[in-house]
Amino acid sequence: MSEYAHPEVLVSTAWVADHLNDPKVRIVESDEDPALYFQGHIPGAVEIGWHAHLQDQVVRDYINVPAFEALCRKAGIANDTTVVFYGDRSNWWACYAFWAFKLFGHKDCRIMNGGYKLWKDQGRPLVRDIPQYPPTDYKAQPIDESTIRAFRDDVLAHVQARRPLIDVRSPKEFTGELLHMEDYPQEGSLRAGHIPGAKNIPWSLAVNEDGTFKSADQLRALYEQQAGLKPDDPIIAYCRIGERSSLAWFVLTYLLGYPNVRNYDGSWTEWGNLVRVPIERGA
Repeated sequence: MSEYAHPEVLVSTAWVADHLNDPKVRIVESDEDPALYFQGHIPGAVEIGWHAHLQDQVVRDYINVPAFEALCRKAGIANDTTVVFYGDRSNWWACYAFWAFKLFGHKDCRIMNGGYKLWKDQGRPLVRDIPQYPPTDYKAQPIDESTIRAFRDDVLAHVQARRPLIDVRSPKEFTGELLHMEDYPQEGSLRAGHIPGAKNIPWSLAVNEDGTFKSADQLRALYEQQAGLKPDDPIIAYCRIGERSSLAWFVLTYLLGYPNVRNYDGSWTEWGNLVRVPIERGA
């Protein structure tokens, strides 16, 4: 993995297996399917769900600083803990949790390459017992969203300035044929289509069949040759609710080393419901 710009943020399943009992490491599972953790997880892993734990249950936003501190304290995460995220869906939600932890300034965050699928396919152990850890005195950093999070006004300004946008949804979502991926409920937005000027690079093109990330050369070919991005471009990535685009944000920021990438977590669920914002349809 040394080919990537920041190889230190990506660890192998073997590395995780070797650090299961390391008190300085906390393994965190984040899934689309909240039942998956209880069916079997990596020994010692704690569950931090994108909706149940990281999202405010009233306001569509993330939990506040005191709530995040309480979450980390309960999970046995200290400020100097190495937090390794993994999950289903080729680590969509692991990247989403990684991104959220970066919003709160956690320093040492990593992704287990291949996620839940690769761990299971390799025949590594899964357990059902729920671990308990001594609480910590976690202190979050002041939230600085400006460098990694985009809001609707930022996106509108991006469109008007003709700056690059990456839509990581499926092609049919991009063209406006669907509101969500196939085999999912077609709901959440009143309008279908994409943000004007966006290039469609589906998230799935960035990963291999086993859930691992593609090589740096393959990723550069995907984003630079196919989408026309340049490393110094100011880029905003989006999907439907921000989870698939967090994977693209992770790839561009950490694997390719792009310094100016933001995730629009409002994504199409917000944009497709806004009054008087521009929408395009078709390829």
